[in-house]
Amino acid sequence: MKAAYRAMQVTTPGTLELVERETPKPGKGEVLIEVEACGICGADISDIERADPSLQPPRVPGHEVVGRIVALGESAPSRWKLGQRVGVGRLGGHCNECDECRQGQFQLCENQPFVGASRDGGYAEMMLARGTGLVSIPDELDSVEAAPILCAGIATFNALKKSGAEAGDLIAVLGIGGLGHMALQYARKMGFRVAAVGRGQDIAEDALKLGAHVYVDTSQDDAAKKLKSMGGATAIIATIGNAEAVSSLMAGLAPRGTLVLLGAGGDPLPVSAGHLVVGERSVLGSITGTPYENERTLDFSVLTGVRPQIETMPLTKASEAYQKMKSGDVKFRMVLTMKETRHAY
Repeated sequence: MKAAYRAMQVTTPGTLELVERETPKPGKGEVLIEVEACGICGADISDIERADPSLQPPRVPGHEVVGRIVALGESAPSRWKLGQRVGVGRLGGHCNECDECRQGQFQLCENQPFVGASRDGGYAEMMLARGTGLVSIPDELDSVEAAPILCAGIATFNALKKSGAEAGDLIAVLGIGGLGHMALQYARKMGFRVAAVGRGQDIAEDALKLGAHVYVDTSQDDAAKKLKSMGGATAIIATIGNAEAVSSLMAGLAPRGTLVLLGAGGDPLPVSAGHLVVGERSVLGSITGTPYENERTLDFSVLTGVRPQIETMPLTKASEAYQKMKSGDVKFRMVLTMKETRHAY
């Protein structure tokens, strides 16, 4: 086991710094992971820009992590073995004690850390993780492919499953970015009629290649009217946090349709109570999901050939990769790789 490892920490809000840290030992119920890849998610913006400057040592961001177990802590679950390739998403592992856990709602655990925010994440060569938060990675997926599925993949896959839509129904995906490009692929593979909703024609060709049957450009068309002309959407998967854009699309919901929110914006969402009541429409919030659900998402991706479209950069260029993601100049996910990964087991 090497004595030290490199990590990108948020030394001051908005600033990533490459540092060397002493390799930790996993505590009770934990494992130590040698990281192979870590995706850069839009949620990292909040983790990096709003990091607590008084936190010592500073936080390491990143919550789309894939690597291999190199050390096991006391009482770590027996299903996890040295050398096994595993992943960790946004949810850092449930406590198995709170009321939500007792009901089996592990994704809603009251004592669960958010990886990269309240617990160090994967912009590093090594990372500690709770055993209850681990996800088994299929052999058929490369680590760089699997990493974005652990957040962008499961978030959209679960949202589609929760939407109440059935094969043949019209699904609209609002926002064709890191999450949206996964949602389009999953929706098409699930047998839905898929409408991609974005702004501008620069993304139209990509949206159709990813699985959309039709692309609706909000800069040219009234998207809600377009959806209504197609019979109304059984579900709208909103991957962006722009409350105004989301609200304007709600009129395109079919009776008993559901708006599923993934983008956690801070602004209030204007909703017409009459529109909801008269058509028995609903609004649903959807968080990512449990490790088991994450494994189901990975398996579905393998079975159907769904893959994230990625660009990779080494850990040492994390600041550059982060800024590129933040600017929107990436199709569609940035993934950090750990150069010269050394398996310590």
